[in-house]
Amino acid sequence: MNLLNILHILLLAPPQGGNQNPLSGLLPLVLVGVIFYFFMIRPQMKKTKEQKEFRSGLKKGDKIVTIGGIHGKIVEFEEGSESMLVEVDSNVKLRIEKSAVSMEHTKPLSVKNN
Repeated sequence: MNLLNILHILLLAPPQGGNQNPLSGLLPLVLVGVIFYFFMIRPQMKKTKEQKEFRSGLKKGDKIVTIGGIHGKIVEFEEGSESMLVEVDSNVKLRIEKSAVSMEHTKPLSVKNN
C-alpha cells in the first residue's frame, strides 16, 4: 500500500452507530503534525545548523559571495565581533557581517578554485 491509500483509510469517517474511540478523531491531526515536522521544520533546522557551521568555519583568505552578490576575499576578522574585512578589488575593502555571507553561492566558488 502506498502512502495515499494509508492516508485515505485513516481519514475515512468511522461507521455510524458504534462506540467511537475518542482518540480516532485526534489521529489525523497527529499525522499532519508529524508530516509537517519531517517535511518542513526538520529540514529548516538542518539548513540553519549547516549555515552556522559554514560561517563559523570561514577564515582569512577564503573567497566568498555575499547575499547581495558581492564577490571578495576575506582579509581580516574583527576581534570580538561578527564582522570581517573583505577585499573586493585592489585597494577596495568592505566591512561586512558574517551573516551576510551566502553559503549557497560561496560553496560552488570554493569548489571551482580547488
